[in-house]
Amino acid sequence: MIDENVNEKLKTWKVPENEFTKNEKVTLRRLMSHTAGLTVHGFPGYDVNDTLPTLVQIFNGEKPANTAPIRVDILPGTKEVYSGGGVTIEQQLMADVTGKAFPALMRDLVLDKLGMADSSYEQPLPPARAAMTASGTYADGKVVHGKWHIYPEMAAAGLWTTPTDLSKFAIEIALSKRGKSNRVLSEKMTDEMLTPVLEEAGLGLFMDKNNAGQFGHNGADEGFQAILTMNAESGKGVAIMANSDNGIAVGDILLRNVAKEYGWNYKPAGQGAFPMLVLVAKAKGTQAALQRYAELKKSPVAEYKVEERTLNSLGYTLLFSGQGQDAITVFQRNVQECPESGNVYDSLGEAYMKAGQKELAIQNYEKSLKLDPKNQNAVDMLKKLKEMK
Repeated sequence: MIDENVNEKLKTWKVPENEFTKNEKVTLRRLMSHTAGLTVHGFPGYDVNDTLPTLVQIFNGEKPANTAPIRVDILPGTKEVYSGGGVTIEQQLMADVTGKAFPALMRDLVLDKLGMADSSYEQPLPPARAAMTASGTYADGKVVHGKWHIYPEMAAAGLWTTPTDLSKFAIEIALSKRGKSNRVLSEKMTDEMLTPVLEEAGLGLFMDKNNAGQFGHNGADEGFQAILTMNAESGKGVAIMANSDNGIAVGDILLRNVAKEYGWNYKPAGQGAFPMLVLVAKAKGTQAALQRYAELKKSPVAEYKVEERTLNSLGYTLLFSGQGQDAITVFQRNVQECPESGNVYDSLGEAYMKAGQKELAIQNYEKSLKLDPKNQNAVDMLKKLKEMK
C-alpha cells in the first residue's frame, strides 16, 4: 500500500490528476517524505470564533478554508518540498481506510500504546483538557486570541502534547530501530521509517546528514514552537517545547548546550548565528543584535557562523513580528554587507513595500533584478507596485 496511488484507497476526496501525475503518482511513501510534489507548506489554523472548514474544503481551498488548494505542482518523486497539505491527505486516507475519526484512531494506534496520556489530536480540545493548556504567544509577546488556534488539519498541525509524552514517542522509535521495543512499529518498518527517501526526508521524520542515527522534526503552530531530536544509535535526545513564536530560536541554543553538557557526539545544524541574534534583538533591541553580528564577523565563532542569510533571516523575523522599521534597518545593513547579491535588495524592497514606501520598494526591486535577471518575484512585485501608482 505504501507505494500505490493513494487515490486507490481515498474515498471522501481524490488527489486531482494533472500533467504531473500522468506517469508518476502520489503515494503514501511520497506523502510521508514530502516528495509527492504537493503544495501548501503549513497551516495558520483558525481563530476560536471562526467557522471551521471540512477537510474537503481545505483540500480544494474553498471557503471557509484559509489556505490555497492542495495540488500537485512538481513531478512526484523528484524533489523534497515540505507539504503539510500532503500530511493532511494522509489524515483523510487513514480515516477513509479505517472508517474511524482521526483522534480516536491515533489514540488506539499510537498514544495509548506508548502511554502518552497527556496527548490528543482532538480539535478543538474538550473543556477539561483545554483548561490545562498554555496560551500561545507571538514573537512580540502578545497572546494569541482565545489562547490558541484550532487545526482541522490534525495530522499536520493538531497534536496537543507535552515534552514528556513527545519523548516517549522518540524513545520508542529509537528502541524499535534496535528491536528492543516494538509496541507500534516492527523493527523492519522502523528501519524503513528512518531511511531517507530523498535528501534527509524519511517517513514522517527527518534525518541529519551531519549526525549518524539522528532523527527528528521541528514544529510550529500559532504561538507555539517545538524541537524534537533523537539518536537511534546512542539513545540520546531531547524534546523542547515553548508557548512562543521564539521557541525554536531559544530551543536551538538550549539544544546546543544540552548536547555539550551531556557529552553528545553532536554537530549542531547549520542555522549559524541567526537564532542567537533573534534573541539578542528581542532582549536588547535591533542595534544590539547588529553590534553582536559585527563582533561575530570580526572574530568568527564556528558554531555561530555569519553569512548573507543570517541578517536576511533576522530581517524577516522582525518584519513578520510587526517591527517593519527594524526589519528595514537590518535589510539595509545586509545590502551594505552583500552589495552584489540580488536577494538582499529583493528583501529590502519587500520591507519597503510593506511599509508603504513604494518608490524605495521599486528602486530596490529594480536593483535586485539588475543583479539577478531571473528573479521572477522582483518582476511580479514591480508590476504590482507600478499598477498601484
